[in-house]
Amino acid sequence: RWLEREEQLFRAMESVIIRERLIQNFTSVDEFIHYSLSVQNRRKSRMGHALQNHLVELFTRLNLRFTPQAKTEASNKPDFIVPGEREYHEAHIDDSLLVMLGVKSTSKDRWRQVLTEADRIPKKHLCTLEAGISTKQTDEMRRQQLTLVVPSGLHATYTSAQRSEILSIHDFVEFVRSRQIAN
Repeated sequence: RWLEREEQLFRAMESVIIRERLIQNFTSVDEFIHYSLSVQNRRKSRMGHALQNHLVELFTRLNLRFTPQAKTEASNKPDFIVPGEREYHEAHIDDSLLVMLGVKSTSKDRWRQVLTEADRIPKKHLCTLEAGISTKQTDEMRRQQLTLVVPSGLHATYTSAQRSEILSIHDFVEFVRSRQIAN
């Protein structure tokens, strides 16, 4: 609901800004295409940042320990490391207590990017808002030890076999809590 409301507000603001630009006209097709692409890219980028920001707020409200944008090997920056960046770099911390969550509003083929972001954590998680990812892709994700985290309202867009492998946000939070109790 947070994301839906933010999207409504953004679209209302964007409508005013774009309308003003359209009134000014364009001097060429290339100028129009360039402007159109910048609008599309801004939308995609904003949604990804919004999703991350809402997850930070949710995790904070739920008193989870985490570090957003933690640095791991080779200056990689996974979206979330649980319980945190400090624990990730402490050799005495059991690897099984560490959790990595990547965030991509749409995963497409970009989901593979999260596979190399935290070497200590072989089983990774990816939160996405993408509905109905193909069975072929989710099978590949499973083989790569990547678990999808999808809001429960989108679960119906997946097959029953896929749903058995997908976590809801609530399930992911409970999974993280089980690791934090053990830590």
